[in-house]
Amino acid sequence: MRPDWLNQPIPPISTPHAQRARERQNQLTKPPGSLGVLEELAIRSAGWLATDAPSFSRVRIVVFAGDHGIAAAGVSAFPQAVTVEMVRNFSHGGAAICVLAREIGAQLEVVDAGVITDPGPLPGVVAGRVAPGTADFRQAAAMTEAEFFAAMNLGREAVARGIAAGVQLFIGGEMGIGNTTAAAAVGSVLTGTSPEAMSGPGTGIDRDGIVRKSRVIAEALAVHQISKENPLEAMRCLGGLEMAALTGFYLAAAQAGVPCVVDGFITAAAALTAVRFRPEVHPWLLFSHMSKEPGHVALLQAIKGVPVLSLGMRLGEASGGATLVPLLNMACALHNRMATFQEAAVSEKKEG
Repeated sequence: MRPDWLNQPIPPISTPHAQRARERQNQLTKPPGSLGVLEELAIRSAGWLATDAPSFSRVRIVVFAGDHGIAAAGVSAFPQAVTVEMVRNFSHGGAAICVLAREIGAQLEVVDAGVITDPGPLPGVVAGRVAPGTADFRQAAAMTEAEFFAAMNLGREAVARGIAAGVQLFIGGEMGIGNTTAAAAVGSVLTGTSPEAMSGPGTGIDRDGIVRKSRVIAEALAVHQISKENPLEAMRCLGGLEMAALTGFYLAAAQAGVPCVVDGFITAAAALTAVRFRPEVHPWLLFSHMSKEPGHVALLQAIKGVPVLSLGMRLGEASGGATLVPLLNMACALHNRMATFQEAAVSEKKEG
């Protein structure tokens, strides 16, 4: 049964604060629009935080981990054991996202949504473990209805922990061998893009591996016959436990009025699922970067998401989202601290 919390209201961003921020941008000592995307980031930040002096000092990164039954189809260059090994690596502080989180002063939480091998108690890891991985979606739905909604609730609980800690900005990440195949399958349904166009190298598979991945997805789509009008069912049948948790994460963050950075390809599939289910989620999302995964373009077009960065990244883990934070805070600092024409006694642009 679908839980009631999924339908809780989502507030709008603060239009008055965003409007005042736009007016201030036009008064700062620069030609209008000359700071490009930095200006829009500052304006959106003012609207999100409902303040005239936005900044993000309390950022939380949440990485959801889960295994995928579809890994049995040989769609990854790495063995499935890597998922639990990376969960341990996260806990020990050795992964890329751990380094980035420390560098930007962000809180980092890892949620085991359903890794096949139980890693046991680990510092910084929340034991969610809805199931030991998903089913092979060539034969059955990846998750039962109960598993799917329990995984979504993990995202909601992660948001609640962050809200209690006064978080101003969330960044969602993921880890799970086989999850680029799951994201491509969900994306193929929701965007109408062919499995061939959605499939990419993921962990580094070769051309033959990409062809195999697209065939696996096509086989699954023929089995499930899901309409793009039913995004939650697409995620349940073809997604992953960590992706379902991310879907709940984006939805719950929007309900709480806290912005979320969407990292890359896998997270974009979850974000598109959330937005298709509740379009009011969209204003609360910021898209960090353009992934090297070819299917990311189709997902961003469908969700009307404009990425800020293009760094050739395809790691996941929320690494692209974390990389955006210093730029976001620089945009806010420029907005808050630059002088206006009047304050600096600088002549403004001539009219006519």
